Amino acid sequence: MFKWVQQQVANVAGTQEPIYGPSAIKSVAEEAKTTPYTELTRDDLKWQTLDSTSVETQSFYFMTDAGVLAFCQVIFSNVAGIRTTCQFSLKIFSSDKTKEHLWCSTQLSNHEFSEDKTAFYANDCAIELSADGTTYTIKSMNDDRAVVNITVKRVAPGFKAGTTGKSLFGTDLSHPWGSMFHFIWPRCIAEGTVTTKDGPIDIKGKAYFVHALQGMKPHHAAARWTFCDFQGPTYSACLMQFTTPPSYGTTTVSVGGIVKDGEIIFAGADNLATHLDTKGDSLNDWPEPTAIKFVWKGKTKDGKPAEAILEGALEERVDRIDVMAEVPGFVKTIVAAAAGTKPYIYQYAPRNKLTLKLKIGDEEISEQGELFSEATFITALESTEKRELSVNRNAPDDSAARRSFGAQARGGGAVIVGGELEGLHQWEDHLRSRKVLKDNVMGVTKPAIRRLARRGGVKRISAGIYDEIRGCLKNRLELILRDCVTYAEYRKAKTITINDVLFALRRLGRPIYGFDDWVPAKRSAATRGVGGHGPGADEEEE
Repeated sequence: MFKWVQQQVANVAGTQEPIYGPSAIKSVAEEAKTTPYTELTRDDLKWQTLDSTSVETQSFYFMTDAGVLAFCQVIFSNVAGIRTTCQFSLKIFSSDKTKEHLWCSTQLSNHEFSEDKTAFYANDCAIELSADGTTYTIKSMNDDRAVVNITVKRVAPGFKAGTTGKSLFGTDLSHPWGSMFHFIWPRCIAEGTVTTKDGPIDIKGKAYFVHALQGMKPHHAAARWTFCDFQGPTYSACLMQFTTPPSYGTTTVSVGGIVKDGEIIFAGADNLATHLDTKGDSLNDWPEPTAIKFVWKGKTKDGKPAEAILEGALEERVDRIDVMAEVPGFVKTIVAAAAGTKPYIYQYAPRNKLTLKLKIGDEEISEQGELFSEATFITALESTEKRELSVNRNAPDDSAARRSFGAQARGGGAVIVGGELEGLHQWEDHLRSRKVLKDNVMGVTKPAIRRLARRGGVKRISAGIYDEIRGCLKNRLELILRDCVTYAEYRKAKTITINDVLFALRRLGRPIYGFDDWVPAKRSAATRGVGGHGPGADEEEE
């Protein structure tokens, strides 16, 4: 019952959830062990329109015969059962690096669904499924920059993993508090146009469609996503993989399949996407993938073992999306309050074709095709348990190094921003000598703020924004202290240690100068490994 209450608080506040563990998720892969996949019917494509917090989408991806890459999407969102909002988005990627991509995203008004919930309508927007369940018609005139008139017809059956296609979340899985599904048409053909200010763009070519539901807050359901849409002359390969936050055991769920015209070769949840190589993104510290590998495993309808592999360089990304800057406001309200949530999407469309290697029984097939791939990072995967173990392993031997600032701040926690902190004892001296009353971060001086700004390369600060900066610092410190308390409670400790602060800063992703950029002058080898500074714990002290 207590965990249920914690979960409800997390839903309302937007905070991260407690650690429930892998037992609190039932992956669709469990169903797929006995029934790898089920072909979609028209009824499967009905809008769910949940009356609780959820995000439901219908998305269409296009690879045109003329080499244009595009997608469009309708988002239906419900925030805590209080407010529902809809958005239509369209993106046409520019192959000319000197020109920006065309991106249109418009909040829709007066939305409604057909009686059987297979069609969506709003002012100047309609997405309809044909009576035979094989074709979607997409029309939108809600943005003059892109008037959409497209039809998408599947040429291979659609599928869902297992029998229901759903992964369930909750401590009582007979009454789950969240769910996730992806219902996919992997191989389609598209016709129609998107009329822009530069004229019509012919969309004729290959297409992919997915109807997805996240029946809970998006950042609670998944910490990372990897998406693959491969289209070749004969075969199509798709994969949608997500990894849960530590609250659900960092569980990976991967739905995908291999199809050709008129036939599903095999599909299910025995798949894996791996980032073979990455590079650091200085903007946000996420490990941006540069090479990737997708693996599918299964059996054909006649029982033959089947496997497919697609791997290669992703080349230069076609776009990097700061989700919090681009998503509709109603989605921001769902995730903005979550500490450590900084979602980014990396999109790729390699110019060099990749080769799908398919093995069915003893038969081996290779086919080149076009790939569109996305890598999405939302929250860190490092679990509270792993952090706690790291604290024990790297704990300093020096008793002074283990003194908690919580015990020293009985009159109110003191936090110093900026300044030259050359060693651990100097850092503690600063804490003692510069106490600020509880909740009075407004006491941070203007010179201290200016020093902090200079460290970040800012030369001048407007006189009118000091209070705003102090307010931001206060919000930041509240997040740090809340995490520190969480770690201490998890360790059943009565004090907050320096290591708790370090781990809180690492999880939030953006350091405050003077807290996790300091390197004490003399520390043991074990201590130098904490927070990624200096040699690892297994090296001897110099």
